[in-house]
Amino acid sequence: MTFEQRRSLRAFRDYIRKTLDPTYILSYMAPWFREEEVQYIQAEKNNKGPMEAATLFLKILLELQEEGWFRGFLDALDHAGYSGLYEAIESWDFQKIEKLEEYRLLLKRLQPEFKSRIIPTDILSDLSECLINQECEEITQICSTKGMMAGAEKLVECLLRSDKENWPKTLKFALEKERNQFSELWIIEKGIKDVETEDLEEKMETSDIQIFYQEDPECQNLSENSCPPSEVSDTDLYSPFKTRSYQLELAVPAKKGKNTIICAPTGCGKTFVALLICEHHLKKFPQGQKGKVVFFANQIPVYEQQKSVFSKYFERLGYRVTGISGATAENVPVKQIVENNDIIVLTPQILVNNLKNGTIPSLSIFTLMIFDECHNTSKQHPYNMIMFNYLDQKLGGSSGPLPQVIGLTASVGVGDAKDTGEALDYICKLCASLDASVIATVQDNLEELEQVVYKPQKFFRKVESRVSDKFKCIIAQLMRETESLAKRICKDFENLSKIQNREFGTQKYEQWIVTVQKACMVLQMPDKEEESRICKALFLYTSHLRKYNDALIISEDARMKDALHYLKDFFSNVRAAGFDETEQDLTQRFEEKLQELESVSRDPSNENPKLEDLCFILQEEYHLNPETITILFVKTRALVDALKNWIEGNSKLSFLKPGILTGRSKTNQNTGMTLPAQKCILDSFKAHGDHNILIATSVADEGIDIAQCNLVILYEYVGNVIKMIQTRGRGRARGSKCFLLTSSAAVIEKENINMYKEKMMNDSILCLQKWDEAVFKEKILHIQIDEKLIRDSQEKTKPVPDKENKKLLCRKCKAFACYTADIRVIEESHYTVLGDAFKECFVSRPHPKPIQFSNFYKRAKIFCARQDCSHDWGIHVKYKTFEIPVIKIESFVVEDIATGVQTLYSKWKDFHFEKIPFDAAEMSK
Repeated sequence: MTFEQRRSLRAFRDYIRKTLDPTYILSYMAPWFREEEVQYIQAEKNNKGPMEAATLFLKILLELQEEGWFRGFLDALDHAGYSGLYEAIESWDFQKIEKLEEYRLLLKRLQPEFKSRIIPTDILSDLSECLINQECEEITQICSTKGMMAGAEKLVECLLRSDKENWPKTLKFALEKERNQFSELWIIEKGIKDVETEDLEEKMETSDIQIFYQEDPECQNLSENSCPPSEVSDTDLYSPFKTRSYQLELAVPAKKGKNTIICAPTGCGKTFVALLICEHHLKKFPQGQKGKVVFFANQIPVYEQQKSVFSKYFERLGYRVTGISGATAENVPVKQIVENNDIIVLTPQILVNNLKNGTIPSLSIFTLMIFDECHNTSKQHPYNMIMFNYLDQKLGGSSGPLPQVIGLTASVGVGDAKDTGEALDYICKLCASLDASVIATVQDNLEELEQVVYKPQKFFRKVESRVSDKFKCIIAQLMRETESLAKRICKDFENLSKIQNREFGTQKYEQWIVTVQKACMVLQMPDKEEESRICKALFLYTSHLRKYNDALIISEDARMKDALHYLKDFFSNVRAAGFDETEQDLTQRFEEKLQELESVSRDPSNENPKLEDLCFILQEEYHLNPETITILFVKTRALVDALKNWIEGNSKLSFLKPGILTGRSKTNQNTGMTLPAQKCILDSFKAHGDHNILIATSVADEGIDIAQCNLVILYEYVGNVIKMIQTRGRGRARGSKCFLLTSSAAVIEKENINMYKEKMMNDSILCLQKWDEAVFKEKILHIQIDEKLIRDSQEKTKPVPDKENKKLLCRKCKAFACYTADIRVIEESHYTVLGDAFKECFVSRPHPKPIQFSNFYKRAKIFCARQDCSHDWGIHVKYKTFEIPVIKIESFVVEDIATGVQTLYSKWKDFHFEKIPFDAAEMSK
């Protein structure tokens, strides 16, 4: 049982509690549970129910120290029939179980009808695959001894805990088979939309804090409510009498039909303003005409939240609301859904794709577009791609009407502006991108806004680094030795990057070594065997240098022991992979220094002064207010883990219960947190349950609304002005504080510059608001025309696909992999290779997290077949009926057959070769 597994089990405990009846698996857990513990759990179920029993079971389970108990727990689930829960824990992916929540809510609401209309014995055989065997036996026994209604009640209880993703459909089938009238009520296509208000409120109480990559608060804070979520009724939530004056002020220009950017602080209720604007917009159309609104949310969690908010608000008014995201778009007819609904919540790429393929012919189908986090409307972001389409229609003289545009943001930003003039230009460019003629801010009702949105006090803490750093000296020596080894086989090693003044343990060195590593990958020699040997050795040297540099960065901000643990993990993985002579030599050099590194990392005199200061801040703040709730922002995932371990091992901070929050995307070191794991952590944090401090990376910058959070600590963490405003906005409670803790004067200076830029941004907005609207519109139009000219000229020079055949070589050892002529493109984004020859070039190993996504079932990972290489090339999947490899371009070097020139690509879209679509008929041949 690893620490990571134990932590994940804690993170997902709520899902397990709602699903598992532990009494069904206790017999399988006999090797690990004492007899009195088994009896205690059984008694807890009899007295308080299965959920309380599951809570006790998990508490005992997580305290076990014996070897093998985690595997034993999984086997117990498997033997008892908890296949869905087994799969979820095995892959740490609870999305299938989470999707059942809406059906559980529906069944709860229909429970009285279910009990009166259902004869359990008629449908039990069809439902048996969705239940545990013991549950079926208990239901049959209850029907026999207590009657059918009691049996139906037991059946409902069992279905509500079922972990089988198909139980809603199976229930529908069983009811229709028996021609039971209840099947008319069990409309699984509608799901949660049929749940009445009380059920929705119950769901909101338990799930309203999720990962929201936005800046608006959740439902209960959309208007003026200051009471806890459980006390907020629907009437309070959406009553027009509860609308604040500053919210009405923000909505005024948009209600007049003007394209508007609404810029207001985090936590003031911009989503509620959007609801007001949307309602006014839909009601203004004369009889016989209808409006159509699209609301864009950048991320899936925000999409889910806003779809729920808009549905709840507008469906009671008779409007049809729906949503489409990347997770659902493949399975729905987008054009019909857009045509048949009044309000559509979308992730923006959905509209980009459908405009591109012509499914949606133009933006004229909409009458209002609302962009959440509209400051993202720049460069190639999907928001900007949508607005390119809008502006092409506007400037191209199209006869079709254009929709009104609304943008929501807490900060428009100023980019790289150095003065108010440049800031004005930057903001005007954003307005031009959104075709906005007004920036709406709170001016007349500032006093009311300041009573609602509390701006935390900000403190800068400059601390000193270690006076001496023996750990850094040892690692630096290892890095110098590694650099020397690289120079022996490549004399120009140091000159492969133009970055100068690099120092070990810095971001500058990271940039230098990344550039050098890329250059090493495309080194070419007449002797191809020699080229392979040299390139592979350089790949290994540069990889080790990056890890050593990472460790120095961790040591600088955390403990030496955390940095050493990071390196030991790395070398453990090295031994488990190819482990050729070069790796053996590098590993031996590290191991020769290991004892000395262990000794240094255990020496109390080497404590990090930054951590001592962080400890002091936390002790002081929790002494002043024991109910303090903290978000601690850090730069990297490695530092998240290091600080959590430090807090848990520090007796002075025993009052803290840390949770962690990191992003979902995969990095070289981590696979990231799944969405359900993120939700569990935040739910617990919101409820003041298992965590009173959240250690987070930038994933928490935007949109996490935790009104009770009163302490924000930025630990060596600084970004641009938008990031500064967002992180500061995480502290919502009255009397909140924000600390920036750093050993770098440059970091403090950068934050001071951000504060200056924030003032510059606010001054610039005030200045623009004083402009004559006609003058402002003229300025915007000139920018739009200029930008379109640039855009059109770039489009004319789009690269023509190169039809010449190319080679793909392993990026690590230069072994031949395949020709581009053998590559086929699946669903426009996945790349496979035809032919048996390629199968000889790679080896497969079972995937640690096999998972289904779209039409793909991820089964295995594939690696370079060279025994001393084993470089990661991609995955092996089942796609429909085909077993195929899917490769990633960042694992390969592309060689031009005619010229021998080698090129690196980080994304397939940057590689302009002739891309042939996957053809099932071709595969069959």
